[in-house]
Amino acid sequence: MSLHTNMSGVTSTLKTIPSAESYRATSVAANKVRFSSPKERGLAESVRVALEEGNFHPVKEFTNFIRQAEINDDEFLLIVKDAKRVVHSLTSDFVHVIESLLSLNWKKRSFEIIEAYTEFYIDIMVTHNKYLPIGISKLIVHWIPDDLDDSDWVNGCPSERTRLVLKPIHEVLNRILTAVPMAFDLVIDTISAKFPYFKKPAHVTAGYLFNVLWIIEYKPIFEELILQLVLQKLLVLDVNAPRDEIGSEIDDENDKMKADPLFQIDDISADILAGTGRTLKHPVGKTLDISLLMLYRFFEGKCRIHQDSNDQQRWTANRLFKMLLHIFDEVLLPSHNTHHVQFVLFYVTSIRLAYSEAFLDLLWKKVQNPNISVIIRHAAVGYMASFLSRARFLPLRIVIFYLKELSMWAHNYIDDSGEYNQTCSLKAHLVFYSICQAVFYLIAFRARDLTASSKVLSTISPRYVPFKSCAKLSSPSVTTTYQLAYCHTVLERNDRRKLATVYGHDKCMPEETLESFFLIC
Repeated sequence: MSLHTNMSGVTSTLKTIPSAESYRATSVAANKVRFSSPKERGLAESVRVALEEGNFHPVKEFTNFIRQAEINDDEFLLIVKDAKRVVHSLTSDFVHVIESLLSLNWKKRSFEIIEAYTEFYIDIMVTHNKYLPIGISKLIVHWIPDDLDDSDWVNGCPSERTRLVLKPIHEVLNRILTAVPMAFDLVIDTISAKFPYFKKPAHVTAGYLFNVLWIIEYKPIFEELILQLVLQKLLVLDVNAPRDEIGSEIDDENDKMKADPLFQIDDISADILAGTGRTLKHPVGKTLDISLLMLYRFFEGKCRIHQDSNDQQRWTANRLFKMLLHIFDEVLLPSHNTHHVQFVLFYVTSIRLAYSEAFLDLLWKKVQNPNISVIIRHAAVGYMASFLSRARFLPLRIVIFYLKELSMWAHNYIDDSGEYNQTCSLKAHLVFYSICQAVFYLIAFRARDLTASSKVLSTISPRYVPFKSCAKLSSPSVTTTYQLAYCHTVLERNDRRKLATVYGHDKCMPEETLESFFLIC
């Protein structure tokens, strides 16, 4: 063989040896292939290696892969099927990979993927109860709309597309609650923990509230706990939407109310229930407004009884109202300085007269019960006076009945006090002065109806002047005109006594005057 031939052969052989750059490129390509799809190793194989060889590195790599990679539908389906096949082996040692699997974005995938993922989700929750807190949390977090999704939520109502996306989430939760009853407490705790911050955009809170109320539809056992939680959360909104901040936005409406001395708390109009009324600019006020509207709709559908309603529907409506009344007693009545949330109950009482009577009966029993805190009794009087004065759907006979009851209670209190009780302190007689103020509120705001009958006037004639501690009435002329009491002098003295006393940088208001406790305004 010639030298030329040998050198050619050597040259040919050297050309086939890869360079360092080629080797690095090949390694990178190999790595890309390994991480581009779970088919290379897959979850099942990674779990097997971890269990049999004690090597959890492949599991960690797989966990990082599903957290970081953009997984297409085929890969997603393969992962879910793989996970379902080894679900019994996914013990607490694999908590990180389980958390990553439960965090996958599955809501907008194909029907086949949603169905497969649902089956895996149920299996892992039932097989390993220790994963329930993670699983429940990952489901409920899907209820919270994104800050930019306001176009999909109009007055708390989702678009049809959004509703279809949310439906599988509720189906999974329903099946979990059916299969694992111990998840009930976890669901309530998680709903409370995930409730949006009160400063979030209105559609975020409204969207979350929509989903919270949705759970009642398929798990009615949650009704009382859910409604109590919702009202507690709305109280937070209430105290952060004070009347003096949102009042300027409703001045026009107030001017219309003043044209009629009785502000009408009547059936919510179709426009309001449809959400076509005014929209507040105050951010928290707007959130509260929409949330209350959603509760009006909820109770309208649940508590209104029609002529064709069957016995089960009537029983359900009555049970739900009793539940709401209990929540009012536990949550709203003890809450100080709330102005809006109680309208949920006011609206429900307008649906049926029996509801109004039950509400007033509850309040009156509390007022009369000496074993109940004076503060609670004072609040109950405030609710009674507000409701009787402003609720125009109440028949006049009910107003007259409670006006007589309040007057008689005041007279009996005076008789029972006798000559041994010389103090006129507001603190010592808070309930008495509250009832007297309630009587005068009723007379002032129901004057037109009450003066239509001379019989009513004879039942209202306090034997001594209780105006000393009452807030200034807007119409002392009413009591003077009908010879109930001559109070101008006392009220003018009260105005002088209510002036603040300033000590350096501190301001002190007198304690011996009741604040206006009107809760309906």
